[in-house]
Amino acid sequence: MSSHSPSSQADLAVYIGNGAGGDISVLRLSAADGKLSPVQRLPFPGLVEPGRSLPLALSPGRDVLYAAMRGAPRGIASFRIDRATGVLSVLGFAAMAESVAYIATDRSGRFLFGASYDGNVVTMSPIGADGVAQEVAQRLPTLPHAHGIMADPANRHVLATSLGGDVVYSFALDRDGGMLSQPRTASVPAGTGPRHFVFAPSGKRLYLLGELDASVTVFDYDAERGVLAGRQVVTTLPPGFGGKPWGADIQITPDGRFLYASERTGSTLASFAVEADGRLRPLQHIATETQPRGFGIDPRGRYLLALGQSTDHVTVYAIDGETGGLGVTDRVEVGSSPDWVEMVELAG
Repeated sequence: MSSHSPSSQADLAVYIGNGAGGDISVLRLSAADGKLSPVQRLPFPGLVEPGRSLPLALSPGRDVLYAAMRGAPRGIASFRIDRATGVLSVLGFAAMAESVAYIATDRSGRFLFGASYDGNVVTMSPIGADGVAQEVAQRLPTLPHAHGIMADPANRHVLATSLGGDVVYSFALDRDGGMLSQPRTASVPAGTGPRHFVFAPSGKRLYLLGELDASVTVFDYDAERGVLAGRQVVTTLPPGFGGKPWGADIQITPDGRFLYASERTGSTLASFAVEADGRLRPLQHIATETQPRGFGIDPRGRYLLALGQSTDHVTVYAIDGETGGLGVTDRVEVGSSPDWVEMVELAG
């Protein structure tokens, strides 16, 4: 069995949003052995009351981290990343009317988009030259429970999900002003509950996780028009699953060869091989942290980190580059109710 050889690569700064704690855990992940060590624990600026999750996003240059507070003060905090140490320093804060469950920048790093589960809107906030996210400049209504939002790899369109409406929106993006317009919609079967999604590195496929049925829908994606065409539906549930499905997160390796999805009722990670035509071939189901609401894959595809929202721990897995298999390298306690993770390669 062949695996990645990470020892020659850079260590990683790991940022974990702790929803119930209202703070960010900063750790260093050793590329050599997959072990974690603490660096910093940073409360949200001016924290009054934590929210039920703490979404994070990185700038394209990976030098600014954004965090969305769903409690109080509600809004977006911007943090400068020290690329040598991973340490965060506060750059600014912008208040928001809505609680946003997901944030992401466009591919140029000039705009920050949010999806508000409670407010049933998507938002756009300009990002200043200093990297600080500004107050919301555009709000667009959606069907109930907007839950994910992301610019496509070509930065022509911004896609967003409505969990309650069982639709995926595709908005045209004005790349000068950041405004969204002309939404197209793609429907999925009632009861899917579209939540998070990822693009294939090629930009020609989109993989959508259903929260309510724990499915993954594979779409062909037309980047010119922002149009989705359904291709395949697979389940993330293991054989003999009993209970109510509760899909959580979905990630793809940077080389596009393997895709993973987490499910919270059974606390499992499902893995898939991505075939040449974009279809998914199921590989295995792995027991992981209890209630794995969030997980992440590092920028080189060496490690997968799974967060236990009910265990307050993170488990580190080395990803086998040939098989997609996962092997545990470390498990450590982090903050209260961790639910989001981002990773940045450190310099030097």
